[in-house]
Amino acid sequence: MIDPRREAATAAWLVDRAKAGDGRAFDELVRRYRKRIFALALHLSGSEHDADDITQDVFLRAYRALDRFEGRSEFFTWVYRLAVNSALDARRKRARRSESSIDEVDPRIERAIEVDAGGDPRRAAELRQTYARVLRALDALPPEMRTTVVLVALQGLSNAEAAVVQKCSRGTIAWRMHEARKRLLEATAPTRMPWGKAMSAHLENLLAEAGLPEPI
Repeated sequence: MIDPRREAATAAWLVDRAKAGDGRAFDELVRRYRKRIFALALHLSGSEHDADDITQDVFLRAYRALDRFEGRSEFFTWVYRLAVNSALDARRKRARRSESSIDEVDPRIERAIEVDAGGDPRRAAELRQTYARVLRALDALPPEMRTTVVLVALQGLSNAEAAVVQKCSRGTIAWRMHEARKRLLEATAPTRMPWGKAMSAHLENLLAEAGLPEPI
């Protein structure tokens, strides 16, 4: 497991090196955080295409604004905030154009099934139905609450870190998680877990947050 303090110290050192003109230092920051930013953008936008664009744009904006980054928060919470704002904005723009808010084939589900189904078509079909129901319930949450669930349950941020990203109090984060659990449970209560093997960690966390039974 990564030591958060060591991770934060390493990121701060890389930021300082990048500010001093070391391009390789910024490349290392991108390497360290790109997958997490993409996953965050994917869960909030529901679109793989948008998530790719958002990820590229976030790091481009971060690079251009690096001299203005004062280090009052950690680098990753700064780029998380950029990603959250971009992803929610992309979803709102798509909704205003009356376009589907997610891809026809939900990439979040397909990526999880690639990991969890083990090439078994029957298992894939079962998982697809369950995951679709859970993610529909997640997408139905208000944007700020959905963002909190993604940050805490899927990305593993603490309430304090999520509060920094969303510019609110830890108490607000705790309330949102409490309310989200109730709403997710109400929306998915009839669901039964049909599998016997471990599922993707991020979806396991989401189901746990919903109060659903663990896989047997």
